[in-house]
Parts: sequence; C-alpha cells; structure tokens
Amino acid sequence: MLIDTHCHINFPDKFPDPAATIAEAKANGVTRLFAVGCDPESSQAAIDLASQFPDVYAIVGWHPTYVKDYRKETLQDIRRMLAHPKALAIGEIGLDYHWDYSTPEEQRIALDDQLNLAVELDKPVVFHCREAYPDLLTILESRPIHPYLIHCWAGDASDVERALALGCIFGVDGPISYKKSDELRNIFRMLPKDRVVIETDSPYLTPEPYRGKPNKPAYVKYVAEALAKVWDISSDEVAQITTENALRFFRLG
Repeated sequence: MLIDTHCHINFPDKFPDPAATIAEAKANGVTRLFAVGCDPESSQAAIDLASQFPDVYAIVGWHPTYVKDYRKETLQDIRRMLAHPKALAIGEIGLDYHWDYSTPEEQRIALDDQLNLAVELDKPVVFHCREAYPDLLTILESRPIHPYLIHCWAGDASDVERALALGCIFGVDGPISYKKSDELRNIFRMLPKDRVVIETDSPYLTPEPYRGKPNKPAYVKYVAEALAKVWDISSDEVAQITTENALRFFRLG
C-alpha cells in the first residue's frame, strides 16, 4: 500500500502513455499517485488525469523556476483548479536559487500570492526548495502555521530544526538510496516517522538500482526499501507509516 506523493506523469513529453505508467505503478503496489503541476498548463494536465483515473490526484501551482511569466491574474486559473474535488494542494511552489530562469524577487512575489491563496482556501502546500532553505524558512516563520510539505528534502540539520518547528512534513526520494547520501540518511534517521512521506519526483531522481534511467512511479517501492534500511524496519512498515502520513496531510481520510 504505497502512495507516490509527488510525480510528474502530467508531463506528456516524459509520460506519453500515462495509462500504462499508472497500471505499472498499481502492479507494484502503488495505490495512489499525486500528479504535480509547475504552471497552469501542467497543473491543468494533472487535473485532467485526476478526472480520468480514479487513483490519480492533482497538486496545482506555479513552480519557482516557471514564474517568469507569472502574473497575479493568472492565479485565478489555479483557484479554479483547486475547486476540483481531487485537487489536494497548492504546489509545487517555493524558491530555487540553483537555476536563473526567474529572479528571487519574481519567485517571492509568486510564492507570497500562492501562500495567501492557500490560507484563503485552506489548502495544504507542497514546496520545491533548492539552495534556498534559509530564505524559505524565514518567510514561513513570518506567517501563521499552515500545513506544509517540503518535497525532496535536501536541507541541513539546522534547516530541519526550523522546519520541524513549523510542523512541516518531509518528502523523501531516490537520493536516499545513493551511496554518497549519508548526510541525508542521517537526517531521515532523526526525523519523527510521522513527518515523512515517500515520492519519486519521476521522471527525475531515479533511485537505485535504476539510477541513470528515467524514473517512474513504480519505483517508489525502492525509495521505501531504502528508507526501511535507514529506519531499521520492514518495507511493509514503511509503506504503512508513510501512507498514513500522506492520507492525513492531504486530508484523504
């Protein structure tokens, strides 16, 4: 009973046959897939998949590296999508200082608008953060507590402490299985188990033993296996814990 809480099967160039991808995932024990948008177009594609497939849900929003074309009026597209019964959260939103596709100022404007929308509509938030943890956490610390999930966690120990104080949930992906990821494994070893969900971020961040090939939701089981080694419990226990965490955070009952 696994949930891939973050995948991009709504990218048609990466997943030209989403029905086959979903069927393969189900054959590997994945009961639900959360398709995550990066802009209005990919967010609408996630909504379309959620409408078509019972086991797919949508997360919609403006990714920080896509906000060059963001305008406040386009937020109405996201608002409309969030009215869909299978739209679970706003995301993936946040800050990304690795790429220069958009300026920090442009990113922060879009982030602030979307955080305000999340509060207004009482929707959880899924964050993308790359090389910007201190700034993102400072922004969140200035706001009221809200349900936050930081996907593909890659912050350091001091970032963890601040995120825990905010009540954040942490997403873990393929890198936890990489040989040189000892620091990441140590962080997930110290995290409370009720604050962790598993994800693929497919087609990116492919876990071992398929690293170097395109990722897919069926491979979330390898993330679970890697996390099981970190926690020194069985993969079935990891599946149960992380599934319960995801259902609770995304309010799926």
